[in-house]
Amino acid sequence: MRALLSVSDKTGITEFGQKLVDNGYELFSTGGTLKALEDANVPVKSVSELTHFPEIMDGRVKTLHPAVHGGLLADRSKQSHLDELKEQDIDLIDMVVVNLYPFEETVKDENVTIEDAIENIDIGGPTMLRAAAKNYKHVLAVVNPADYDAVISRIQTDDLTEDFRRELMVKVFKHTTNYDQAITNFFSQAEKTLRYGENPHQKARYIRTTSAPNTILNAKILNGKELSYNNFRDADSAYLLARKFNGPVAVAVKHMNPCGVGVGDTIYDAFQNAYDADPQSIFGGIVALNKEVDLETAEALSKIFLEVIIAPKYTAAALEKLQEKKNLRVLEIDFTEQTGDEEIVSVSGGYLIQDRDNAPLNMDDVTVVTKKEPTDSEYRALALALEVVKHVKSNAIVLADEHRTVGIGAGQMNRVGALKIAIERATKELDGTVVMASDGFFPMPDSVQVAHEAGINAIIQPGGSKRDQDSIDYCDAHDMTMVTTGMRHFKH
Repeated sequence: MRALLSVSDKTGITEFGQKLVDNGYELFSTGGTLKALEDANVPVKSVSELTHFPEIMDGRVKTLHPAVHGGLLADRSKQSHLDELKEQDIDLIDMVVVNLYPFEETVKDENVTIEDAIENIDIGGPTMLRAAAKNYKHVLAVVNPADYDAVISRIQTDDLTEDFRRELMVKVFKHTTNYDQAITNFFSQAEKTLRYGENPHQKARYIRTTSAPNTILNAKILNGKELSYNNFRDADSAYLLARKFNGPVAVAVKHMNPCGVGVGDTIYDAFQNAYDADPQSIFGGIVALNKEVDLETAEALSKIFLEVIIAPKYTAAALEKLQEKKNLRVLEIDFTEQTGDEEIVSVSGGYLIQDRDNAPLNMDDVTVVTKKEPTDSEYRALALALEVVKHVKSNAIVLADEHRTVGIGAGQMNRVGALKIAIERATKELDGTVVMASDGFFPMPDSVQVAHEAGINAIIQPGGSKRDQDSIDYCDAHDMTMVTTGMRHFKH
């Protein structure tokens, strides 16, 4: 029995190698793995003793040889394969233990060079793994040190079943797939210098880290000049909110905050509602629409000055209309929502990474904490306001009816201040049809009082303040309704 060992992660490899020897395996190895086994006094031979050929090109070529791959790929149920091996004086190889060069760890270094990355692209390792995995009925392919004990146990009990071999095979192809994807991600970054950053005196660039079509850097630009740093940021903000909705929605963004969000039976209705939400702030903004843009909607969009329009699709007539504006950036993007999406921000000395605030919340799961319960119309308005407030800089307040946002207060140092701004910006009378969403709880009842005095009668907020009951009591005393979600939505 022969095993070929060549691992980047040397966890447990000497102990595993010795156990293989104890169970009758002859070991062959390369490079650092060979040295580690020799230093541990584990009987092992150089792979050159299999190939009768030295490692060349600084180790780039050492296992890419018929003596290795013939021994791995021979179908032992076919006598013709075995006869050919005998003719070529090639021995069978029964096990490959390989894990790959640390490409992902290498490219995490912000100072990594292209040359360093290239040298950490493993060629022989994946080739041996794939060969062994393809021939899993006859060859064990071991890629994970966590499987060493199970392999030894099954060898000792003569229990190397086909199901177990297939499990190892699947792990191999997952491992090589992830490895190839990491390489693809790194080299498809297409690092590009932008004209400038947030301000003209700041340098800027982007680095693409994925080829996924549901990302702003991979959107198709159907019209207009290149996007600026601020365009990218605002476009991403609009897109991330718009893709949260199933029904037609239009999202207008200025300076990373939604300024108007509208829903409707059609995408045209949704845009009109978004426009009506704040016809002043939308000027010079970014608009994301989650359904195909038709000619009627394109004509409405063309009547105002916009920097960027984002949608999953455009009719031919709509695109022709939008392309009349030479500088208008028209983006086409996949609106599929990502799972496990992460966001990264820089701080002095490094990066912070967190999951995006994608946690779903069903309105059936909220808690009505007041005596009065919201009406169906209020529930729809509360759901809209809550989804939008998650995308507004904290402290954040969103006022909305069931069709559109009505007023938004963003980025204030206190919640009452955000509420007063939202009320001041309100584009319709707060006549009891407008509800309020808060991204954080109310530490005292002053926000509820200000809301009531302005004409707001329904509120949604996380809850969790020590003084929640004060706000609840105020609502009950003034015929208001309040629901809590148990989920905060700060956005810094």
